[in-house]
Amino acid sequence: MKVMNKTILLVLISKQIMYVVVKGEIIKKYPVSTSKYGIGNREGSNKTPLGWHRITRKIGGRAHLGEVFVNRRRTGRITSSILKQEDLITSRILVLEGLEPGVNKGKGIDSLKRAIYIHGTAEERLIGNPASHGCIRMRNRDIMKLFDTVRNNDLVLIVK
Repeated sequence: MKVMNKTILLVLISKQIMYVVVKGEIIKKYPVSTSKYGIGNREGSNKTPLGWHRITRKIGGRAHLGEVFVNRRRTGRITSSILKQEDLITSRILVLEGLEPGVNKGKGIDSLKRAIYIHGTAEERLIGNPASHGCIRMRNRDIMKLFDTVRNNDLVLIVK
């Protein structure tokens, strides 16, 4: 896998941080929230999977800040990050596909089939702490900036 000329998103679960790496150099750092249930790859576990992924689809390029998505579709509803609203997907979605058979790709463990995303959240106050149901959550303004930076097929590496 050639990675030196690609943008790589490096997610460190232990630090709840995502680094944007371009041509081997860290150009940006974002706080994130991974799963409150821990690390894992099993369907239905609500855990964050490890390993290499790629961005297979970008959704929501025209969505408003805080706009809610259901089934990867804009609802037109805007949420406030002040309210306690659990696990809403907001602002932008980066759909992830696992690249490692037996780790995050395949029957019962497939990140794409599990709907593992990088996305905005209505629970911004929890960013920096494990809080999601498997996805990688970001602040809405951060995911909107990141969305404009990355492309389909850019790589994502999720590590402990």
